[in-house]
Amino acid sequence: MGEAPGTEAILAALGEVKSPDLDRDLVSLHLVHDLAYKQGTIYLTLRPSPPAEAARRHLEAEIKRVLLALPGVTGVELKHEPPRAAGAQPPAAEKIGVPGVRHIIAIGSGKGGVGKTTVSVNLAIALAEQGAAVGLMDADVYGPNVPRMMGINQMPRVVGGNRIEPLSQYGVRLISMGFLNPGDKPVIWRGPMLHSAVQQFLRQVAWGELDYLLIDLPPGTGDVALTLAQTTALTGAVVVTTPSDVSLEDGRKALNMFRYLNIEVLGLVENMGSFVCPHCRESVDIFSHGGGERMAAEFQTPFLGALPLDPQVRAGGDQGHPPAAEGPQAPAAKPYYELARRLAARAAEILPEPENWLHVRA
Repeated sequence: MGEAPGTEAILAALGEVKSPDLDRDLVSLHLVHDLAYKQGTIYLTLRPSPPAEAARRHLEAEIKRVLLALPGVTGVELKHEPPRAAGAQPPAAEKIGVPGVRHIIAIGSGKGGVGKTTVSVNLAIALAEQGAAVGLMDADVYGPNVPRMMGINQMPRVVGGNRIEPLSQYGVRLISMGFLNPGDKPVIWRGPMLHSAVQQFLRQVAWGELDYLLIDLPPGTGDVALTLAQTTALTGAVVVTTPSDVSLEDGRKALNMFRYLNIEVLGLVENMGSFVCPHCRESVDIFSHGGGERMAAEFQTPFLGALPLDPQVRAGGDQGHPPAAEGPQAPAAKPYYELARRLAARAAEILPEPENWLHVRA
């Protein structure tokens, strides 16, 4: 028997194996646990493993292929732990929340350009207008758009304990890299710096008492989303997609990422659906129609609603006055208020409200 391989060599080999759903390697996704070596055999647990049996068999074959190629390795013992069942809570000891915040909800997408930040901004305002205390954290460090869409761009104050006081607009408490790094200067950071920024926004911002802290994630399944999902006690996540096949393909990756990381998917939102011509009132499905609802049914995930493609929504975001700020009776705002009510109900299912907590008014 040859010399035993070190942990670094084993992890380097496993780093060559990619998840078939997320197109990321097992090590960077932090799916490898309980790693051990004894008398020629490597022991490990894949947690969580892919829900599909074919994907599990593929990963097992690839893991054995790369590990058995290491000097001194004669066997591989692999355990699979599937994603937790819908509604189950992650172990509390593994993740921590934010003091005073009841629900932490991540809003993500598999790709850019689907209107995720537009949904986050209008959803936050709609929740606040219905009586909730709401915060919005712009976690898209590279491309922060919340300041423009919310019509505010100031430098936050530092208060007691070297904490950052969030800005406030339309009844929503806000923090964004756009406040700290305004203008056109790019943020050129690697992974560890992104991790630090996310943790600072969560732990060093004086959020106060909140019913909801919405976190607008950057697109895709990269470092920011992984850091948040693995370190923070989230109530759950919302996936935003358009009904086009290209968007749905990437939306599946975002949904699978949350499931792999044991984050409850509160529901799926289809954005940029039907467009009603202001002249002839004819409805046109520019980006197709119904794809989001079909995907939700496929994954047995709640469908929170379809949002139309509305020029007023785009104009409101560009001008810093989102349509939700017009109130629940404004035509462009109504879909967001309906979405807010459905999301509040889903959050209460996952984490029931205590009697003394704030409530969103019906």
